[in-house]
Amino acid sequence: MSQLNDTYHLLFSTEKIAERVRHLGAEITREFDGKPLTVLVVLKGSFIFAADLIREIDLPLNVEFIGLRSYGDRVETSGVVQITMDVKHPLEGQHVLIVEDIVDTGLTLDYLIKNLSTRKPASVSVASLLYKPARAKVKVPVAYLGFEVPDKFVIGYGLDFAGKYRNIKEIGYLEPPPV
Repeated sequence: MSQLNDTYHLLFSTEKIAERVRHLGAEITREFDGKPLTVLVVLKGSFIFAADLIREIDLPLNVEFIGLRSYGDRVETSGVVQITMDVKHPLEGQHVLIVEDIVDTGLTLDYLIKNLSTRKPASVSVASLLYKPARAKVKVPVAYLGFEVPDKFVIGYGLDFAGKYRNIKEIGYLEPPPV
């Protein structure tokens, strides 16, 4: 991709991502066994993963969106989670599948799970494309995981740095990391 230079290192190809997303969709379909599902897409980073994943889930489903922010334009989380856009419909009694791009410290996802529990869903599960165990501060339950990644600032397939690189079709990292 023309916006990258020789400091970009590939982690997962488009083919590997597609294969893993198909597997996750089949697993979710099997485990929910015909139950309707509300897919809660965490914006912005997970929108591409979510679009591919919901096409692999063979269940009746609704899609909701929530905007959360803890990074801004920085590479380190601020530790403060803000809801920048909330869901439009009640979640009470719904089986909710949170779709997240990456679990890094776990603080954002922990906040979201606690927030959703006050809305009385029937269940809450998490599908995350990526998990970075080296950075975890809070253990969060990820039922459906795409890949573990090293402690690098990853980009592509919806993940960005300061709004750039979301349109890269694969997942990789920049070395040295952006500042």
